[in-house]
Amino acid sequence: MFGRWNYSNRKEATQTYTTLGKKYQGMLTLNEEMSTRMTVVPSTEYLHTVNDGGRNYTVCLLERKCVCGRFQVDELPCPHAWAVLKSKFLMPEEYCSNYYKPNTIVMTYDLPVYPLPDRNDWNIPEHAAEEVVLPPKWKRPPGRPKKKRDKTLSELLQPKNQHSCSICGQRGHNKRTCRNAPRNK
Repeated sequence: MFGRWNYSNRKEATQTYTTLGKKYQGMLTLNEEMSTRMTVVPSTEYLHTVNDGGRNYTVCLLERKCVCGRFQVDELPCPHAWAVLKSKFLMPEEYCSNYYKPNTIVMTYDLPVYPLPDRNDWNIPEHAAEEVVLPPKWKRPPGRPKKKRDKTLSELLQPKNQHSCSICGQRGHNKRTCRNAPRNK
């Protein structure tokens, strides 16, 4: 199975005629589509501010960084960096990591994966054959696993069970127990 995957991935990489691998070219195209309605304000030659629907993002082409964090993590121009590159008429492929280029992908799958011989032909050392592997000492508890979500700081600092009234807006009671509500008789 690993040999088959290795072969198909290598074949796909060698038959790619774009500047990036197929998957990464698709990601770059998607980022380009997302950058169409952004406005760019240059600060310096390398530093730009990008307005995306009311939010401002700072992009530094020299350091290949964006405030959103995707440019430096993915090493692929994020939509904000794309907007800057389009405004300066620069090629986005020059700002992509070499890991995404077909030559590097081909080198990744250059090493062959040898299939295992028949089980009868295996040469197992004695110390490994004598090793006894026991099952785990504990079992998973029945039922759905509990959520282990980390609460944000604002959720931790917020007082619990503080309801507010929809009539007067005060906290500590609801509209049914509101004393300030007009009484109809």
